[in-house]
This record gives sequence, C-alpha cells and structure tokens, in this order.
Amino acid sequence: MVSIKNLHKKFGSLVVLNGLDLEIDQKGIIAILGPNGSGKTTLIKSLLGMVVPAKGDIEIMGKKVKNHWEYRKDIDYLPQIANFPGNLKVNELIKMIKDLRGKEARDKELIEFFKLEPFLDKKLSTLSGGSKQKVNVVLCFMFDSPLIILDEPTSGLDPVSLLRLRDLIQEEKAKGKTILITSHIMSFVEEVADRIVFLLEGKIYFNGTVSELKTSTGQPDFEHAIANILTENDA
Repeated sequence: MVSIKNLHKKFGSLVVLNGLDLEIDQKGIIAILGPNGSGKTTLIKSLLGMVVPAKGDIEIMGKKVKNHWEYRKDIDYLPQIANFPGNLKVNELIKMIKDLRGKEARDKELIEFFKLEPFLDKKLSTLSGGSKQKVNVVLCFMFDSPLIILDEPTSGLDPVSLLRLRDLIQEEKAKGKTILITSHIMSFVEEVADRIVFLLEGKIYFNGTVSELKTSTGQPDFEHAIANILTENDA
C-alpha cells in the first residue's frame, strides 16, 4: 500500500525527515505519533505530494509519488485545519468537492449520520469549530478510496460526534481500507489503532502494536508508555 525508502527533508538548517523508512502493506488503522517537530506533518504532506523530499522514494499502491499526481484520486484526506471559503454555504461546498472529485459520493448518508441537516444552508463562516470539523469529516469520508489519511480528526468534536467518528473509522477498516491517523488524544489512538509508528527526530523510533509498545517500555498503560519514550529521549 505505502512504501517509503530513505526519506530526507529539511527546511533551512532544520532536519525534519532523516532517512525515514516505512512499509505499510497491511489493511487497518495505523497511528503516526510523535512530539511536535518529529516529522509527522512533513511525512503526511510528502505522501500527498504537498512537500517534495530532498531525497528518497515514496510509492503508494505501486505508483511513484514524485512527478505524478494521479495516485491522489485513491486517497481521502482530512487536514488538521480546513480553511473553507467562508462565503460558501455547507451544501455549496459539498457540491463543489463532489464536482471536483468526479466520484460517486455518499454525502447524504454522512450528513444524516453527523446531524448536519440544520447547517446545510448556513455559510461556513458562521459555523462553530466543531461543526466545521464535522463538515471536514463528511468531505473526507464521502468518497470510497482505499487509503484514508486523517490528521487530528478529533479536533473540536463533541463526545457524541467523537463516538460517531470512531464508529465510522471502524466501518471503513472493516471494508479493507488502510487508514493513517495522527492524533494527540492517546485514549482515542489506543482504542482504534492496530499499529503504532512513533517518530522522533525524523526517524522511526517504534513500529508495532500497542501491546508491544507497553512491553518494550515496561509500562502498564499506553499513555505512560508514550511518556516513557519521551522521557528517555529528553534525558
């Protein structure tokens, strides 16, 4: 599904990705974690073709990313911060994205699922942060792509919407999809992730299951296991 070999990227003198290697060949939910500055966002943007690495190769579903764009039609992406045109109404934005993607969409089902019907005729500039995030989720999940990338998907969601998002992610997993997630909500990650990829200083420090992470750090719970990694590397 995703093959990354010897990926390097720096901004000025700041090294962000430092020879990163990663193979994701199984279906399921993979959480990409790490402290701020560890390279998570740059890695995701490299997968999407939004950042061009200085060195290294990326292949997604057997297609090289560099100097190509067609592979993106098989990816659904939820950005951490969606900058919607404030003058558009919610239904206008959904129609625009459907027209741009040119793929069959299940927007009506998701609008009902996230209870967005009362907001369809409202301008995006008038929505709360949580309502905007629900629109963001609908835009991401309304297409049926084999690879889904979710950057902080829980941001701004109320508890009920968070439960609905969790159920939606599990439904997509059951369809045989590969789902990459970044999140600072460790309880959410522990609940949904099949595999943890932990980045430090642009390299992969840990790659395995939650149980394997607990065992390797000698910690009884997930949050303490993550804290143990950070404490050891700050020492």
